[in-house]
Amino acid sequence: MARKKKANYPLIEALEIETIAAEGKALGHYNEVVVFVPMAVPGDVVDVQIRSKRRRFMEGTVVRYRKRSPLRVEPRCEHYGVCGGCKWQHLPYEEQLRFKQEQVSEQLRRIGRIELPETSPILGSAQTFFYRNKLEFTFSDKRWLTTEEVASGAELGDLRALGFHIPGLFDKVLDIRKCWLQPDPSNEIRMAVRDFCTQHDYPFYNVREHTGLMRNLIIRTASTGEVMVIVVFAIDDRERIEALMTFLGERFPQITSLMYVVNTKLNDTIGDQQVVLFRGRDHIFEQMEGLRFKIGPKSFYQTNSAQAYELYKVAREFAALEGDEIVYDLYTGTGTIANFVARGCRKVVGVEYVPEAIEDARVNAALNGLDNTVFYAGDMKDVLNESFIEANGRPDVVILDPPRAGIHEDVAHTVLAAAPRRIVYVSCNPATQARDLAIFDEAYRVTRIQPVDMFPHTHHVENVVQLVRR
Repeated sequence: MARKKKANYPLIEALEIETIAAEGKALGHYNEVVVFVPMAVPGDVVDVQIRSKRRRFMEGTVVRYRKRSPLRVEPRCEHYGVCGGCKWQHLPYEEQLRFKQEQVSEQLRRIGRIELPETSPILGSAQTFFYRNKLEFTFSDKRWLTTEEVASGAELGDLRALGFHIPGLFDKVLDIRKCWLQPDPSNEIRMAVRDFCTQHDYPFYNVREHTGLMRNLIIRTASTGEVMVIVVFAIDDRERIEALMTFLGERFPQITSLMYVVNTKLNDTIGDQQVVLFRGRDHIFEQMEGLRFKIGPKSFYQTNSAQAYELYKVAREFAALEGDEIVYDLYTGTGTIANFVARGCRKVVGVEYVPEAIEDARVNAALNGLDNTVFYAGDMKDVLNESFIEANGRPDVVILDPPRAGIHEDVAHTVLAAAPRRIVYVSCNPATQARDLAIFDEAYRVTRIQPVDMFPHTHHVENVVQLVRR
């Protein structure tokens, strides 16, 4: 078979960066064709090497700055530009918020094509660094080499890595020295694990050959100050596991929950794996407005604890509860929103696909002395039907908090048939939210729009919409 001819893509000189588009990429125009450029800032003038070309747009990378935008700020993280996270560190936070607000308004208007009120000013995060409560790191026996390292020709030294995957490359891991996302003692724990495993010659994992001992490290840091550490091993090497876990327990006595997993599968997910408690409790607690939430090793909880509180306050405000309502919390997860609003209504009915999450929701309701919640596990489009509504009571308010894909069309039509007075739609993807709002438009009008920034230095944004029956 003949080798495919390598495309000869052009170098575009002096491209002016105009704005930030969806997914956080900067853009300019070349001969009326859109050019997407990562890591650029509106006001930059750059030479761009095109890497891919489509009929309506091109994508490329900056090879030279002819003029740097006055908007630019110096990224704080030494790994910026290589690590896949925090891609907007070069933008002032005020500008990040402005672009996110514009993104929400533009997508709701362009995709939804319905009548909309003015979007409320986005709620920024009080913490823009060290705001995450959970990070997962990956071990690799062959770390990612930066362009500068390769070009230098110098001795490369230790090739082991404990860090994050390079975007789009499942087998490439960047060794992280300091991450600005999670508060202490996260960095200290990660580096201590790396040093211990290096000094004692623990083999790091090779994802292509599926060899090595050290696979993943998961760290949770709660707003209560409690810490959970889960070490994932690829082999049940009892002696080495015992040595590392003992070291961690003694070196970091503040760890509330110290656990490990032996995962011999070909993928990194631990949802179907046994988690072994080595020391402490098998859970930690989060706290929000007097409510306590039990977080286990497999529990979902919003990764920005402080900003999750702001998000849930918006959802509760939009629900406009008076005390006697039946509320359906669809895609309830571990029941965080359901438990958060339960004291303000007669009854909350939560539905979620994942059975383990529903068990967490029930535990959290009992933990907080809430006896007006009920939770069901199952596929939303199958569970939510007329007989379910008859059994649980017709909802006065429906809260939707679906995954990025949005809600199934059958679910939307069932909600329409249930005819609640209000719908509160919480979304991590304004594009699919806009699509779903168009379905509701026949019977509901959008009355309030409130973006909330959960993830500073990224393009991701949460948005809450209130709909009132016409």
